Amino acid sequence: MKIGFAQINPTVGDIEGNRDKILAAYHSLVERGAEIILTPELALTGYPPLDLLFESGFVQRNLNALSDLASQIGTVPLIAGYADIHTGVGKPFRNGAAVLASGKITARVFKSLLPTYDVFDEDRYFEPATCNEPVEILGRKIGITLCEDIWNEAHLPRPYYQTSPVAALVAQGAEIILNLSASPFVLNKPQQRLDLLSSIARQHQVAIAYCNCTGANDQLVFDGNSLLVASDGLPRLALPSFNEASLVGDTDAPPSSIDFPHQSESLYKALVLGVRDYLRKCGFRSAVLGLSGGIDSAVTACIAAEALGSKNVLGVTMPARYSSHGSVQDSEALAGRLGIGFLNIPIEGAFGVFQSQFSSIFAGLPPNETEENMQPRLRGMTLMALSNKLGHLVLSTGNKSELAVGYCTLYGDMCGGLAVISDVPKTDIYDLARWINREREIIPQNTIDKPPSAELRPDQKDQDTLPPYEILDSILALHVEQHMSCAEIVARGFAEETVAWVLRRVRLNEYKRAQAAPGLKVTTRAFGLGRRMPIAHRYQA
Repeated sequence: MKIGFAQINPTVGDIEGNRDKILAAYHSLVERGAEIILTPELALTGYPPLDLLFESGFVQRNLNALSDLASQIGTVPLIAGYADIHTGVGKPFRNGAAVLASGKITARVFKSLLPTYDVFDEDRYFEPATCNEPVEILGRKIGITLCEDIWNEAHLPRPYYQTSPVAALVAQGAEIILNLSASPFVLNKPQQRLDLLSSIARQHQVAIAYCNCTGANDQLVFDGNSLLVASDGLPRLALPSFNEASLVGDTDAPPSSIDFPHQSESLYKALVLGVRDYLRKCGFRSAVLGLSGGIDSAVTACIAAEALGSKNVLGVTMPARYSSHGSVQDSEALAGRLGIGFLNIPIEGAFGVFQSQFSSIFAGLPPNETEENMQPRLRGMTLMALSNKLGHLVLSTGNKSELAVGYCTLYGDMCGGLAVISDVPKTDIYDLARWINREREIIPQNTIDKPPSAELRPDQKDQDTLPPYEILDSILALHVEQHMSCAEIVARGFAEETVAWVLRRVRLNEYKRAQAAPGLKVTTRAFGLGRRMPIAHRYQA
């Protein structure tokens, strides 16, 4: 069978625009000989629509668009993802796939397995299907599934479901499985999906066509990487990463090899797509960010320039008394190499005036983090002024390691509309910088080589306060991503005092993360939609 994949980039709520994207891909794939055409999950509404589903008229509008789409479909069937209304007892909606052919809707199939872990909360909105039968298309029994319906316990953190929709469909005679998906990107997930599909195809001796969306919506990035796997478990077609594509795959074609990009390349492309779509879909055209001469702001600037075009990015260095001359030079050199706008706005004068306001109030008290935090807050105010006056979105530049332990200033360097690298640990930031410089020096080598410092007091180094980043990131991965307790992490060979300090800092700084800008998710557990921790609690892991 020749299957067309409409790997599109839907925008949440742009129902008519998404319909038009589907229709354009449909016509292109028909011209190239597709016998059946597949779209991503909830392609009409965009994924995830969240509480827009409850907005009066939203679901009906997507149903109207589905009817309009059906009226323009010819004899080649289209399988379109949409949201349906559920009447009777249960949740008000259903996550559906409609079979469109010859100007009408010929069948509707609904999602059986509704994920409620990590970033997913589909049980809040959708009523699950109680049964799923194959649909006869082109004289063959076709099993239609939606995203989670193909995930089984071997590829999930734990067994979540008592039923297997794929097994049920095959038992009823399904000759091929189609899957409409909206599967967010995390590192190494493309290979995990391929392993999953290959395993299912071999187990049930059926071909599987998996159509994933691409693009980004808020904190989630979707990588595409749609796949066609034949009944022998070997891939026949792989669509590109992080790009829209319309391609036709043949289940009878010879096997093809797949080489997924290197981890740093995938991470970089995911962040670029996340920034580009966040600004585009929110109506922004340009961004501003602070350039400290450090590695975090340098990597963020490179991502922004790639995502938005150099002319649409403004970098600002804001030196004060503790800023090194080298940091200012490195910032200017980076801006020049990227071709982005550059401003040097010293905050020393404002810092002096601000301190003088408290001269009598703070008399006799030694300087501490109060004076340190004044500086990033003045920088945040400077960036926000540029944002308000010039219409740029402020990008914050803090990494996951800092955000985890609160090594960041609320209303200071945390200011921004998007936290670009907030799910990237510091050690991975260095890997990204080296990957960016793989062909030529874009980020000044001094930025990569020098010890990281916030430069808020004389001779300050991050490691004066924090454990070495290699140790910190390892502990954070075990605690945040694998939920390990202090004792479990210590058993892995880490010093108990260090582990206890890190876990305490994670717990105490939940209030900061609750006020942070939305960040792009690229690991298995980010600070954001998928991690819901109370701020006021007394539990110690």
